[in-house]
Amino acid sequence: MEWQQLLSEKRSRGRKTPYKSNDLRSEFEKDYHRIIGSASFRRLQDKTQVFPLDKSDFIRTRLTHSLEVSSFGKSLGQNIGENILKYNLDPGFTLRMKEDICHILQCAGLIHDIGNPPFGHFGETAIREWFQKRIPKMHYNGQVLEEMLTPWMKEDFYHFEGNAQALRLVSKLHFLVDEYGMNLTYALLNTIVKYPVSSLGINQSSGDIKEKKMGYYYADQVLFEEISKETGTLGRRHPLTYILEAADDIAYKTADIEDAFVKGFISYYRLCEVLQTIPRKEGETHPSEMLQRQYEHGKEHEVKDPETYAVKNWIIRMQGLLINCATYGFTSNYKAIMEGEYKYDLFHGTFAETVMEVLGRLAYEEVFCSPEIFKMEVTESVIINFLMDNLAEAFLYYDTDKKMSSRAERLEALVSDNYKNAYHHQAEGKSEAEKLYLRFLLVTDYICGMTDSYAKRLYQELNAVI
Repeated sequence: MEWQQLLSEKRSRGRKTPYKSNDLRSEFEKDYHRIIGSASFRRLQDKTQVFPLDKSDFIRTRLTHSLEVSSFGKSLGQNIGENILKYNLDPGFTLRMKEDICHILQCAGLIHDIGNPPFGHFGETAIREWFQKRIPKMHYNGQVLEEMLTPWMKEDFYHFEGNAQALRLVSKLHFLVDEYGMNLTYALLNTIVKYPVSSLGINQSSGDIKEKKMGYYYADQVLFEEISKETGTLGRRHPLTYILEAADDIAYKTADIEDAFVKGFISYYRLCEVLQTIPRKEGETHPSEMLQRQYEHGKEHEVKDPETYAVKNWIIRMQGLLINCATYGFTSNYKAIMEGEYKYDLFHGTFAETVMEVLGRLAYEEVFCSPEIFKMEVTESVIINFLMDNLAEAFLYYDTDKKMSSRAERLEALVSDNYKNAYHHQAEGKSEAEKLYLRFLLVTDYICGMTDSYAKRLYQELNAVI
């Protein structure tokens, strides 16, 4: 893969102006302004990161998480770009390319979670399980619905994925004046495709990170193939995807610990105890020693709460360490990454690999498996299942000759014209099975566009809960 092609400025719809433009921004800087001005991006302020519908204004939302990933992505882009130039890893790599990858990663961080449904990752699980349970039992015009859909269509629903939804949202659902969504550059679109395989290509046992989940739907196959061809990745991971993934990992692995500490799930002493299980590496300052040192600094400065001081300052220093490890991971595996052969994340084989595993396990055991989170997730599943039940029933015979019930008509009227317009554009000339598939996507498109508060409020209103 070559950077000149990887950094393609092409868009689905080009704009030709008959006059010389005074706009000095690069195409990737223009992407940034398209994103932050979008309603889809604003909705991230009311979407869950870990704690749904939390009343604290400290706890992170998808918006604040995305801003952090954007910042880490840009920092990693600067470090890695500088190393490529400094060590002459690629004679064709230029200073302008370094600037471009920083802008692309900054944008990719903003939209990497933009397709996620309400209630965080559990929202994805709830939708996935709804399809797995309901589709085998549904009928359409006397036919078994599962037999009408192709294997690819069914697997899209059975492996429903927010990453694939992100590509779909920014390219087709952010309807402005046409069907091209935000009409972002292909370099940016390819960067957010973490898994360049379809639902039929998932292979979690292969050991190759790109096959862990799906990255695009059957409905978006043509777009994905066009992006892949234009950027020269041809089904391989875009090199910048590794950097985006590292930025995401750094952001949520450290933020989950900070949020859990503030919420009282993890104490300073518990964190210190867990960090001490990390094997020591010669020449590296041990994470537990870094934490204890911050605690001593807090006491020396007579801060009111040295434990909080220690945890918050430790997180900042850990983030710097993780950025350095990810930078090393990319530059030391540069050849394999550029050839599309690297199968791991950027922390693989570095000191940070164990640190990330320990932090992830701590958050999982102390937070994600806590009764408080379980109780919230049960409530969320009730809301998601109710909305899926009603909207799927309402749109089952939408756009067909069969008369819809008065209730279905009213539910259909609740859905924004953006989603229905996207459906009609994509359904034109398609078979009955493909239209049925697209109508189910219309339902998930609508639900994924909801904020946590809106999903809860709609559930209450439709159940006459005042």
